[in-house]
Amino acid sequence: MAQLKELARKLGFRAIESNWSEYADAPWLEQLLLAEEKERDKRSLERRIKESQIGQFKPMSQFDWSWPAEIDREQVEDLFSLSFIEEKANVVLVGTNGLGKTMIAQNLAYQALMTGHKTRLIKASKMLGDLLDSSSAVSRKRLLQKFCKTELLVIDEVGYMNYDDRYADLLYEVISERYLQYPTIVTTNTVFTEWGKIFPNAACVVTLVDRLTHKAELVVIDGESYRGHEAQERAEAKAKARKAKNTKRKA
Repeated sequence: MAQLKELARKLGFRAIESNWSEYADAPWLEQLLLAEEKERDKRSLERRIKESQIGQFKPMSQFDWSWPAEIDREQVEDLFSLSFIEEKANVVLVGTNGLGKTMIAQNLAYQALMTGHKTRLIKASKMLGDLLDSSSAVSRKRLLQKFCKTELLVIDEVGYMNYDDRYADLLYEVISERYLQYPTIVTTNTVFTEWGKIFPNAACVVTLVDRLTHKAELVVIDGESYRGHEAQERAEAKAKARKAKNTKRKA
């Protein structure tokens, strides 16, 4: 009864809570409160998934571990314990295009969501563009706080475009504000020694990389693009199907 009364208070059923003696023995009470709690949890999860902007993704069960020439499977699978969130440590996925960096990041973000962590995934170009395009200093500060205070922030595709020092300063501000406070996942196709080319003439690059990697899991993935491999397989399958169809017609 005490637990049900607390649940009624938590769910905001003030009339029931205030007149508990009148409702405590009602046969429908427990079913109503548990059903309402389940429905609210469901709506909360749906809202958090939508706000996270993770997008559609393949589950890790479909990840082809045999394809990359280099990947530490044990290291990646250990990340799904989400201990890095509790440690407020970063995760940096480094590798050339098409090797599953984003897929891993999306699955980690989803796992974090399912365990109650507020999560946001955004491409680096969009995050930095939105910050730079903010109409005023106040709106930029508000948006910065949104990125800086999200419990788990996933910044996807750092290094796919070159930026001027204004963008570097904004990325530095996000990483610096989150440093040792909130974990950040970053995917990049560029090794850190080349980040000076992503942000040419930016004085903060060295400090940016230092704060990003100081307390971080660095996951290196190497090999040829799996998307290219899939495209080749589809082309070969279609060619085989056309050949079989033509052979059948001639027969």
